[in-house]
Amino acid sequence: MALSTFVKISGVTNLSDARYSSGMYVDVIGFNLDENSDKFVSPNLFLEITGWVSGCEFCAEFKDDPTSIVSQKLEKYPTVTWIQHNHLNTLLDFAGKGYQLVFEAPLKEVKHIEEAVAEKIQENHIHLLITTDSSTLDGDQMKSLALLAKKAKVILAGGITPFNVKSLLSDLKLFGIALEGGEEIKPGLKDYDELAEILEELEVDE
Repeated sequence: MALSTFVKISGVTNLSDARYSSGMYVDVIGFNLDENSDKFVSPNLFLEITGWVSGCEFCAEFKDDPTSIVSQKLEKYPTVTWIQHNHLNTLLDFAGKGYQLVFEAPLKEVKHIEEAVAEKIQENHIHLLITTDSSTLDGDQMKSLALLAKKAKVILAGGITPFNVKSLLSDLKLFGIALEGGEEIKPGLKDYDELAEILEELEVDE
């Protein structure tokens, strides 16, 4: 089995999520490296989790850390091959250094993206991860996403359900989607209902 599109699971904090994601053939598992976040994953926990996972790549997720701090942290997460950041200029400092790059931005902030910014994203092969708090996407949001998808490799995070995931991917020409990891009910026990339903919609026979 495989998935019909690129899938990233963000904010993974436990082995259950990581192993489930790997078993469902997701492409990238993301780990939050912001110490102020309740989803922060320490270097030791990262190594503990990723040591049991194979078949997918690992992403370091940053918010406001400057380039120097990002570089220092990456040394402690040696198997990371993707970097996600919400400051494009910081992300550009890692262009051409062997990482896949993801610029995270709210839809409302990039719906009218400047051409100069779009060009930087395209020239440096940066993925554009678009977030939205909307449980459903309205017509204006759909139009904005479709336009953005013509300028960059758009990964949508938000407004995704088992019922609309296929139409969103085909209608908007998205590069892929990002789903969020969650907390364990207790060690080793998770409720994967909605996550599983979305991923099962994307399963294809190889």
